[in-house]
Amino acid sequence: MEGLYIGARNRKTTKNNMFHFEVEIFNTEVDMQLTEYQDRFSETSTQLLEHMGVLSSCDSFAQFDKSKLLKVGHLYKYDFDDSDMIDLEGQFDIFYHSCIKDERFTMTASVERCFSKMKLLKTNLHNKIGDDFLNDALLCNVETEALMKVENEKVTERFQKMPTRRGQI
Repeated sequence: MEGLYIGARNRKTTKNNMFHFEVEIFNTEVDMQLTEYQDRFSETSTQLLEHMGVLSSCDSFAQFDKSKLLKVGHLYKYDFDDSDMIDLEGQFDIFYHSCIKDERFTMTASVERCFSKMKLLKTNLHNKIGDDFLNDALLCNVETEALMKVENEKVTERFQKMPTRRGQI
């Protein structure tokens, strides 16, 4: 790896092989991965995922950052007015202190697990699905235990009561 890198057409360069692999190839690959990531996810979805990462229970909520959670509120400006944002700030403090004392939070789904599920859902075939549908599909995939408790009859009844259905099941 310390030898000189021999480029295309057997030309010797002033760079060694280590530099070539660590800098040129690695940076090119990282750029390609970032471009693919940016093509798949909207800016809002990306910000939402980054900011929600602070809710990870790993290491007793070591990544918790109230300012990032407040930015999530700003992403949903139609759902949170100024007074709601002020209330949220105090509620986040209460949430944080309650969670670090509660042992049940050590067994919750991690952010990494959610990203893994999203990677499975957001394939090239599903790349054009909207954020709302993606959120619903992701919720169903992450919270499978909670969904198992929902009775099929209740889902069917609710579906039938929806006014936009063309026919009966």
